[in-house]
Amino acid sequence: MKAAVLDTDDHYRVTELDEPTPGPGQVAIRVAYAGIQWGDTMVRDGHFPVPRPFVPGFEASGHITAVGEGVDASRVGEPVTALTMAGAYAEVVLAPAVLTLNIGDLPLRTAAGLGWGAPTAYDLINTAAHVRPGERVLIHAAAGSVGTLAIQFARLAGADRIVGVVGTAGRADHAAQFGYDQLLLREDFPAKLGDDKFDVILDPVGGATRHAGLVEQLAPHGRLVAYGNLATYEPVLANANDLLTHGKSLLTYNSNLLSQTHPKRLADSARRALGLVADGQVRTDITAEYDLADLAMAVQRLAEGATHGKSILRIA
Repeated sequence: MKAAVLDTDDHYRVTELDEPTPGPGQVAIRVAYAGIQWGDTMVRDGHFPVPRPFVPGFEASGHITAVGEGVDASRVGEPVTALTMAGAYAEVVLAPAVLTLNIGDLPLRTAAGLGWGAPTAYDLINTAAHVRPGERVLIHAAAGSVGTLAIQFARLAGADRIVGVVGTAGRADHAAQFGYDQLLLREDFPAKLGDDKFDVILDPVGGATRHAGLVEQLAPHGRLVAYGNLATYEPVLANANDLLTHGKSLLTYNSNLLSQTHPKRLADSARRALGLVADGQVRTDITAEYDLADLAMAVQRLAEGATHGKSILRIA
């Protein structure tokens, strides 16, 4: 099979490999599309150390071709979307059966836009932050694949005012189509925010942005959910006594860890997100499609912030 390999020199190369065989609890998927996500930049740059050479790719859509021990054989042939541990940038990938969901009549290309971003966005709004009707929500990285899903989930949860923060005017124009009440450029944030306070802040940025959110932008009883460190890995220190005084909460969300500790819980959130996409209440935001040979360019464009929404790789 063809596969894109991240080699010891940090370059991607398309090569021929043997097709993998599913082990217990796994399925093999003939990949149609693979999603590109921030984890790809982290693996490439060494933040997630993995043995090289390595076949990256952490989300895929396609059809199940084989199942391992303990998996219902009738699943062979199912059209699916899957969260993988690696290997999706190949013609065949292995995935945990529990994190491989039947997509029914949903197009495989549309399903490729779900990936890890869909259960992450769903959980940020409904599980971690517990957004309630009438609440105010601030979403950083508002034009990204998680942000464009999170606003839709927040609106369904009854949020009253949703403000997004983006890096460029182009990203603001893109995010505007998803119904934000206000969009701010990062260079104007928080100056143009005024005196607004928020019940929920979704923060994948870290650093000074996270500190300011906790101290200045959260309303009493507000919840800030940290789910990444786009800007810096420097720690942000919070005074628990100050948080307690104002009823503020600092929460975290880690979908990768959840896939290891409670995969059924993650699968349930992915299934709920999938259902909302399938019935048209939420839409995925695929903005770029690449060939396997263009993976290096696709990951670099994501790392540079040159993309918005969801990028996918066409495999089949």
